Order: sequence, then structure tokens, then C-alpha cells
Amino acid sequence: MPELRRDGDVHVLNFGDDENRFSLDWLKAVHAALDQVVAEPAPLVTIGAGKFYSNGLDLDWLLAHSTEAAEYVGRVHGLLARMLVLPVPTVAAVNGHAFGAGAMLAMAHDFRLMRADRGFFCFPEVDIHIPFTPGMAALVQAKLTPAAAVASMTTARRFGGPDAAAFGIVDGTAAPEELLGRALAVARPLAGKDSDTLGAIKATMFGSATSALRDAGGAA
Repeated sequence: MPELRRDGDVHVLNFGDDENRFSLDWLKAVHAALDQVVAEPAPLVTIGAGKFYSNGLDLDWLLAHSTEAAEYVGRVHGLLARMLVLPVPTVAAVNGHAFGAGAMLAMAHDFRLMRADRGFFCFPEVDIHIPFTPGMAALVQAKLTPAAAVASMTTARRFGGPDAAAFGIVDGTAAPEELLGRALAVARPLAGKDSDTLGAIKATMFGSATSALRDAGGAA
């Protein structure tokens, strides 16, 4: 399960050491961690442990609870919207596979670094017959160039770290043993930014994407 700790003037949220799919308990734990981050404003770095950053939606749960699918997707939208405008600097340290909504969660951060040697960043929706919701599409398109959005959203291409950096999907790559340190180095100089001002700036920058996510029923 997700665990929040402090590394000097930076919060580090470890998503866990399994696939880090968005189970209801996982979503609640992440929101609880974000509550603490907002209460004690400081830059946030997120990372997984092992071979996954996050594989996104809990598809097994969805298949078993189809009548609750709309509410569940709304909760996922809520997390994406919250991360997108979180009033602190955010850095995703993508330590392994980031698929679907897990990749979207990384996209919702201000900055992304990715392990250089292993792991894929992928939006598999076209291959698994699950179209992007308007909110999810708006999130990705708010962060990527049109060319990168087409290359990633319409092909289900699996981007390794160097390819993801070349397309601007991530801001850089690092060796696995250096990834967290690199992410902390990005986050640490941003400590001390006024959270009210930063939150207002993000709300303006990403107003359309946030509205699209929340209008679809996103809830924190």
C-alpha cells in the first residue's frame, strides 16, 4: 500500500511494491497521503517499488462490479484532477511500467523522470477497446504536443525511457539507482513556493482538463 515519508524538505510517496492498481483502498490511501502533503506543503515525489510504477485501473474489480463502474471511474478522475492541480511541485519518478491510468497519473505531475533501462510508458486503450474518457484525453493533451499525443494515444506504443524522453512524454531518464535522487534534485529547489499561488496558477493552466475530469463525476 502507498506510504508517505519525508526526505528533508520533500515528501516522498511510495505507491507500493506490486502493480499499484487503483483499488478502492489504494485510492483512499493516496488521497490520505495527499491530504497530509497539502496540510504540510512541500514538493512531492512519487515512485513505486519494484517493476511497476502503476498499472492503472483495477480491471478485475471492475469486471466483478460492473454496476459500480461509473462511480469507480469518477474516483479515478478525481485523483487525476487532484494531482494535476495539487498546490505543491510534483515529480513522478517512473521506476517501472506505467500503463493506462497509471501513466495518466504520472502525466498529471508537473515533471516526470523515467528509469532508462527497463519499464514501459503506455496508453493501451486502443488495443484493449477502452476509449479515453473526455477528461482523460484532456489531461494527456494538456501535457503533450499534438504529435506526441497522437503517437501515444492512438497506437498503444510501449515507450521505453529514452523513447519517452525523445517524445517529451518524460523530462529525462536515469539509471534505476539514481532515479529517486534525480527526482529529489528536481523537487528540492522548488521547496518554499507559496502553495496558494501555485495552486491558483495550476488551476488556471489546467482549467479545461480539470473541468473535463470533474464534470464527468470526479470525486476526491
